[in-house]
Amino acid sequence: MYTKLIFELSKEGRVGHVLPTPDVPEHDLNDFFPETMLRSQPANLPQVAENEVVRHFVNISLLNHHVDKAFYPLGSCTMKYNPKINERLASLPGFTALHPDQPENTTQGALELMYNLQEYLLEISGFSGITLQPAAGAHGELVGLLLIQKYHKMKKRTRSTILVPDSAHGTNPASARIAGFKKVVSIPSDSEGRVDMEILKSHVNEDVAAIMLTNPSTLGIFENQIVEIRALMDSVDALMYMDGANMNALFGIVRPGDLGFDVMHLNLHKSFSTPHGGGGPGSGPVAVNDKLKEFLPVPIVVKSTNGFSLKEDYPNSIGTVHSFAGNFGMYVRAFTYLTMLGKEGIPQIARHSIISANYLRKRLSAAYELGYNAPTMHEFVLSAEKQKKMGAKALDIAKRLLDYGVHPPTIYFPLIVKEAMMIEPTETESKEMLDFFVDAMLAINKEIEEDAESLHKAPFTTPVKRLDEAGAARNLDVNFFKN
Repeated sequence: MYTKLIFELSKEGRVGHVLPTPDVPEHDLNDFFPETMLRSQPANLPQVAENEVVRHFVNISLLNHHVDKAFYPLGSCTMKYNPKINERLASLPGFTALHPDQPENTTQGALELMYNLQEYLLEISGFSGITLQPAAGAHGELVGLLLIQKYHKMKKRTRSTILVPDSAHGTNPASARIAGFKKVVSIPSDSEGRVDMEILKSHVNEDVAAIMLTNPSTLGIFENQIVEIRALMDSVDALMYMDGANMNALFGIVRPGDLGFDVMHLNLHKSFSTPHGGGGPGSGPVAVNDKLKEFLPVPIVVKSTNGFSLKEDYPNSIGTVHSFAGNFGMYVRAFTYLTMLGKEGIPQIARHSIISANYLRKRLSAAYELGYNAPTMHEFVLSAEKQKKMGAKALDIAKRLLDYGVHPPTIYFPLIVKEAMMIEPTETESKEMLDFFVDAMLAINKEIEEDAESLHKAPFTTPVKRLDEAGAARNLDVNFFKN
């Protein structure tokens, strides 16, 4: 494959694109920028013909693994196929040509879409209020924690402790500290992979602001002790936060608001099929019950007899957490997805996710150890401890999977499972693809039994072979040009 980089293809005088003549009066740049901010020399941009630019980026895209190319069982990230109709509708000129500063009477269609998406998400989650603003799951966690902080502040008290089970997502403790809580207490799991209730009881006191539960947890296990946990939190007027990143397992079957949670975030770029990866944009709406509704960020889309508008008149709001009203393109994609599924289709997401995960778990458990033996939901965790004793670690298995054309699952997380491999097949994969993945995993296990040493240099067929990841992190060099 001809894979020279774009700067290597550059030749003086080659033209790939000519910008149109400006249709507005030209101005001296000094009218807008101080002289110190202006270039003294032209930017050193590559000069490349259009066909070479197209080939360059097509070739680069073929080197990447993505959900449009093959299976992507990345646990706790719901890397499922994104229907292309989402993209077509998000690219409609009526949406892409909008400006957030337009008068509301010219953006009624966009506002109506946002309002209806809010209503859909409230119905699915079982809450009474929502903000679409947060830009990702971790941002949603931060917003939820700020709402919890405001709740206690309005009661004129300071709470400094957040309880986080050891099976939660890794961003939970970081979000708690960034939100200003001084103490994060890790609650260990019991033998079944659920919150250890006796240890939890010992940490519940009047300094606790909230508990953050991922449900189902990163082990793929449903926390079935919610009623008891709710009673414990109520005894000290603490709140319950649900990390909704694994909502793919609950769609149309369980509503977190009905379970007793006070606040949760929803990852549109996971469960709701908007793009996931490449650094964004993402979307992590936060839904709340009546306890926290008055503190939600502004503006919020509301409906009246005059149509739809962005309302900011909420005196106790924590303020604005994103420019304008958030990442609108993600709302179009999620709204399209939910509208296409309808009320009958939404529960099928969870059912198919759970069936797929349990099918893989059953077929692979003979060759690989289970992290926990409790019934699983949409994902499950294997342990490569047995394979490690034969000479190949979870990392070696992950690298070897690349040779089979499959993206590896999450490895070494959750931390409470040794040599963890967290696998989430999602509802979008066929039985044939699941069987292909199983066959690859079983073939790799056989390779380990016969010659584990050979896996230490995998992958063998990818454009980039095994990297020295530790060395790359310590000696980071992202500059194309060399001195």
